[in-house]
Amino acid sequence: MPVVTITRRLRFNAAHRIHNPALSDDENARLYGKCNNPNWHGHNYLLDVSVTGEVDPRTGYVIDLGDVRDIVTREVIDKLDHRNLNLDVDFLRGINPTSENLVVAIWRVIAPLITPARLTRLRLWETEHNFVDYDGNT
Repeated sequence: MPVVTITRRLRFNAAHRIHNPALSDDENARLYGKCNNPNWHGHNYLLDVSVTGEVDPRTGYVIDLGDVRDIVTREVIDKLDHRNLNLDVDFLRGINPTSENLVVAIWRVIAPLITPARLTRLRLWETEHNFVDYDGNT
């Protein structure tokens, strides 16, 4: 059977502060600039979830994209949307919530749940100009 990659896009809004407690306040301010604002700042994120697998000859699907939507919404979006990533999200505790760290954390939550297909890429858009991709490689 053919192997196909399909993608579902989801949205969430969240606030965060990029800050490394191992660095001084001056180092954080120099390194992260306005992203280190002690009063937080927010983004309208887009998350593209790409899943790869064989096309099921019975359904014509790799996986029902509604199932992907439901899994990601329940396990990730509902926990991130309109939240403070530094304070409110259990799977981000102790993690500096850069987009790079956020996409890896999201992968760890949803990858085991995407079956029978497999998660092959996450693309997290922080702004219309900036995104990060993660394919599960360490």
